[in-house]
Amino acid sequence: QSMAEGNEVNDHEMAEEQNGEAMDTENKCKELSDYGLNESVVLKLEELFENGKLSFSELDERALEALKEFPVDGALSVLKEFMDSSLEHVSNKSAYLCGIMKTYRQKTKMGAPSVTNKGPDEEKIKAILDRTGYSLDVTTGQRKYGGPPPDWDKAPPGSGCEVFVGKIPKSIFEDELIPNRGYAFITYCTRDAAQAAVRQLDNYEIKSGKHLKVNVSVPNLRLFVGNIPKSKSKEEIFEEFGKLSVGLTEVIIYSSPDDKRKNRGFCFLEYESHKAASLAKRKLGTGRTKVWGCDIIVDWADPQEEPDQETMSKILYARNLTADLTEEKLKEMFEEFGKIERVKKIKDYAFIHFAERDSAVSAMDSANGKQFGGTTIEVSLAKPPSDKKKKEEVLRNRERRMMQTLGRGGM
Repeated sequence: QSMAEGNEVNDHEMAEEQNGEAMDTENKCKELSDYGLNESVVLKLEELFENGKLSFSELDERALEALKEFPVDGALSVLKEFMDSSLEHVSNKSAYLCGIMKTYRQKTKMGAPSVTNKGPDEEKIKAILDRTGYSLDVTTGQRKYGGPPPDWDKAPPGSGCEVFVGKIPKSIFEDELIPNRGYAFITYCTRDAAQAAVRQLDNYEIKSGKHLKVNVSVPNLRLFVGNIPKSKSKEEIFEEFGKLSVGLTEVIIYSSPDDKRKNRGFCFLEYESHKAASLAKRKLGTGRTKVWGCDIIVDWADPQEEPDQETMSKILYARNLTADLTEEKLKEMFEEFGKIERVKKIKDYAFIHFAERDSAVSAMDSANGKQFGGTTIEVSLAKPPSDKKKKEEVLRNRERRMMQTLGRGGM
């Protein structure tokens, strides 16, 4: 008898709990309807709540607003794709849902059919994560595998350690590749390792007829900021933008040709990382941030490409050359040290491009300070070019675009 009574009590408690959950779901659905969501969309969300794919608290205002503005058929398609997605490594489900909506809009605009890849084999992904100790973070339009190695205790790798890999088949995921939107960025611990990856993997046939494109990635750390007061100094600009953004490391200004004490009405802000620069651009470029009472213009600066060190280390710069030392004669002179790819002579100096670094170094050691054609020539490894003319042209174009945007001729 007492056992039967106990079962009755348990059944009663379970029934009450289920009734409570049903009431809770009903209240949430009413709240969504009151928010202005279509009834069909609310029912689809209810289905997501019930199967545990999404909770009411994980829906933020941005996602709700986007769903409300979305066409009903489109919203239902998006929610179905969300339901079919693997969300195991998704940290922000609202942002992920917004990402699906954005992709859906783009595909609809282009008239492209909405095709969803099945995704990776989760068991294989789990095995990779367990084996390597790395993490996997899935956010809007991005799958990020890795981070510092588990035992890494050094500073983060700097510029030149990241390589860009393009033309990846979109059906390949971490379980085959380790990520995938048809391209990836892979950060190595050293520049040498990144250069080795480029040499070995560029044009690599990853699948039959599918060749990778691999090159060293140049992270953009700089922002262009226009419409600042011309009277402000570099120090004042650094102090002001240092308060408004995180990770600012440098401010670059150019003096006005008419008055060296004034800037040209724009500056470049350099940040410690691309992520810091991206966050600063997002914050400063909203149109709501005024600096010294001015509506500023914020855009990415042109990336500062560093010359390929490996290439530069194979080029010699020779100066003090006489007129009779032609490109052909120079090639003959230096060929004894190794294979020469090309020679370019300009006035009294020349660049000699060797196929191998050792050949270039050997030629430099042997030829520097020697007499050729009655004169002593100087030979050294070539320095990266600094194209001042090109830089000035870029700056002038920036100024013109800024003035067009402002619709007036200055401040």
